[in-house]
Amino acid sequence: MRKRGFEKITYEQFIKDFSNVTDLVVNYEDVILPVRGTKNSAGYDFFSSFSFVLKEGEKIKIPTGIKAYMMNDEYLAIVSKSGIGTKYNVRLCNQIGIIDADYYNNANNQGHILVMLQNHGNIDWVVNKGDKIVQGIFHKYLTIDEKDTISKERNGGFGSTGEGGS
Repeated sequence: MRKRGFEKITYEQFIKDFSNVTDLVVNYEDVILPVRGTKNSAGYDFFSSFSFVLKEGEKIKIPTGIKAYMMNDEYLAIVSKSGIGTKYNVRLCNQIGIIDADYYNNANNQGHILVMLQNHGNIDWVVNKGDKIVQGIFHKYLTIDEKDTISKERNGGFGSTGEGGS
């Protein structure tokens, strides 16, 4: 039984999601599955599939080409790489991304993990294809004593459990 891990989205989903990234050359083969940098690293490094420059004040939505599966009582936290934050002042727009177990293979986007970054610094952040951009850390979570009677199913990405999600 598989417990947790990463997979590439399908080629069809890749074409759909990466077609919105203009003026970039991105190949499906360039998507790299996240890995830990050392044997005791908590985070799995996500890599950019394309080169770009993020100028002061700019934002970028980065399709990773990756989806994650996990146990039902777990989530994947997407967090900034410390070096990127301290050297360039580049941050996740939502500060921390929460990827729930039911995001995997949802009907809308297969659970494709997208990250939105903003350059709050005063120098350009130059990213080459294959550079580390964020990291993901798997966590267990707890629920309250009362029995959950939620039957709503996920169907989307950013903000899809609330109103106005996309």
